[in-house]
Amino acid sequence: MLCRTLLAVAVALFARASPVINQGEGLRIDLPHRRSFTHANGTFDFNKAIIETARTFNKHRQNLINLKANLGEEAFNEGAEIRDFAVLPLHLVKRQSEPLQANDAGQEWLGTVSIGSPTGQSALLDFDTGSSDLWVGKSSGCTGCSGKHTYNPSLSTQSVAVGTTFSTRYADGSTVSGPVYRDVVNVGTVVATGQTFAAVTQMSSLFQNDPIDGILGMAFQSLAQLHAVPFFQNLVQERVISSSVFGFKLSATESSSLYLGGTDTTLYTGSLENHPITSSGYWQISGGSIAVNGRTVVSGFGTIIDSGTAIMYGPPSSVEAVYASIPGSRVYSATQGLYEFPCNSVPNVAFSWGGTSWSISADNFNLGLVAAGSSFCLGALAGVDMGLGTNVWLLGDSFMKNVYTAFDVGNKAVGFATLA
Repeated sequence: MLCRTLLAVAVALFARASPVINQGEGLRIDLPHRRSFTHANGTFDFNKAIIETARTFNKHRQNLINLKANLGEEAFNEGAEIRDFAVLPLHLVKRQSEPLQANDAGQEWLGTVSIGSPTGQSALLDFDTGSSDLWVGKSSGCTGCSGKHTYNPSLSTQSVAVGTTFSTRYADGSTVSGPVYRDVVNVGTVVATGQTFAAVTQMSSLFQNDPIDGILGMAFQSLAQLHAVPFFQNLVQERVISSSVFGFKLSATESSSLYLGGTDTTLYTGSLENHPITSSGYWQISGGSIAVNGRTVVSGFGTIIDSGTAIMYGPPSSVEAVYASIPGSRVYSATQGLYEFPCNSVPNVAFSWGGTSWSISADNFNLGLVAAGSSFCLGALAGVDMGLGTNVWLLGDSFMKNVYTAFDVGNKAVGFATLA
């Protein structure tokens, strides 16, 4: 029953995910909405937030391991270190093996990717600016791939086995691992030849109730465990696209999209405010500040923009200072760095990097009611030390849904613009 349910979800997503629209020489890919941390009755899903934080922590822990292997610890941010692996509580490990409601599955922005030639094999992948590897399930001998769209190398005349293995561990104690291949990878009408990726034969149970078939990382090669050029950078190097920029519009209520080879100028007004990146592997910018109701609370921090997570994270002491500036706010969970605030007075929280102040809307700052009938809501900013550096913040789509975000590989910059 579960497999049939997952297949139905995946088929529905294929039906509505990733229509592609050519605009000039770029390509727009429509993305389904990310599901929220709010139950149907408006209350906050605490368990989902725990899982999200553990997945995010371990993803960036693996990034640091990869960065150390590729460039050495001298490439780390000041104060960054590889911390102990985050493990889910036993009751949440068990929860991953049980069927979920449709609105409980997944936290990703999904797009259809086709692998192989002459006939492409389609899969739903998460476009993730917080990682750099591409992986998908393998058609034969894959544990945990039931109900997933998988890759069969024997069906592609361009498939080449690299002879190495990819492996990464997830918070439930299970892994994603398998052999590495090179093949043709298509997104819409753009094609990367000789793209290196993993076809995993072991998929974490965390993906059992999730419609995604894999991940497509969009950060830089120095974060790649595969030591391979990431997909978008491959497009740039192969001159498949004329612009080295990709852009996101993310929304919980409107259509969301990824634009490859430029930006979709119909989705924002004015010009992009660009900021140079300061990291060897991350989409990280410097000089950040955060204001509450017009008053700057914390400043001078680095910021990683990560489409692969939903919650915004900052150093615990800095986040504590932010909520201390919000009247009536209080700790909800000290272990998870979560805070609550009065629902009837959502604060104006805004980030800036020396230019425009980019405000978080009331809807995007609110993760739901503490409990049914409560007058308190959960804030989308959590105080968690991700090990990324002494003064480094991590902003997911709770921030990105308030701006148009552009990522420029050639000029190594992140840009923001006002949504149309």
